[in-house]
Amino acid sequence: MEALGYLPLCTPKLSPSNCNKKCCTNYSGAAPNYKFNGPCSGKLIPIRKTMNWKVPRMQVVEEEYELKQMKDMAAARKRWEALVREGKVKPLTPREAGYAIQLSGKTLLDVRPASERNKAWVKGSDWIPIFDVDDRLDAGTLSKKATNFVMGGWWSGVPTLSYNGWFLSKVEEEFPKDTDLIVACQKGLRSLAACEQLCNAGYKNVFWVQGGLEAAEEEDLQREGSQPFKFAGIGGLSEFLGWTDQQRAAAAKEGWQYRLVFSARMVGLFIAADAFYLTAQQVVRYLQQVRS
Repeated sequence: MEALGYLPLCTPKLSPSNCNKKCCTNYSGAAPNYKFNGPCSGKLIPIRKTMNWKVPRMQVVEEEYELKQMKDMAAARKRWEALVREGKVKPLTPREAGYAIQLSGKTLLDVRPASERNKAWVKGSDWIPIFDVDDRLDAGTLSKKATNFVMGGWWSGVPTLSYNGWFLSKVEEEFPKDTDLIVACQKGLRSLAACEQLCNAGYKNVFWVQGGLEAAEEEDLQREGSQPFKFAGIGGLSEFLGWTDQQRAAAAKEGWQYRLVFSARMVGLFIAADAFYLTAQQVVRYLQQVRS
């Protein structure tokens, strides 16, 4: 009982006539978080103080959700590694994938969301996203969008994604089971998830672009779109300021002119923030004068 947070009940030998409220006196002094429901009734009601339960319920739920996600991801990685190890999924580098597309006529299946696909894509590739941008406006989706924004979406620019339920049926509709499919995403994880589904559906010739399109050099694949493959997965304020790893690597190659653009953006951002702060002060002073 004590291990569960409850004190022991009154002993049967003590009754209201002979206990003189000893148990009540002792326990009330030793455990102020408990009280008796009547003298020596044998029933204890725990009084949990707020100070003893400082962890908010929502925080506990979020931690449990994150722990479950970590466990699910670890289990998925083991399955995917087994697929590659057993030869059911054949890994290719981006350069090897480019050669296979040009020389062997294999099909490249792009499974990235629209936010990445619209920036850069492989010429002649087919696009069926396994996860896509969630544009719904229901309460649950808006809550996810708000959480994603607060948890770093404003910085990374990663949108809220949802699983594409018709992914497999769309692939089966367009490609026979004996088609050579080269599956690619931005970094190589979502394409592995797609490869697993394709293998389970009976596709025998499944190839995986290891490292994703982000690992490709410009000469590896024929690109279409406004940005290099390496920049298709970045966004948010980090992209605007040039603080992503991809942009830093590009800055090391391009030189000071490339850095100058982002330095000017940073200075402009500080000026805008300062102007906003001064304007807010003026508005507060004006409202105070109006009230007085």
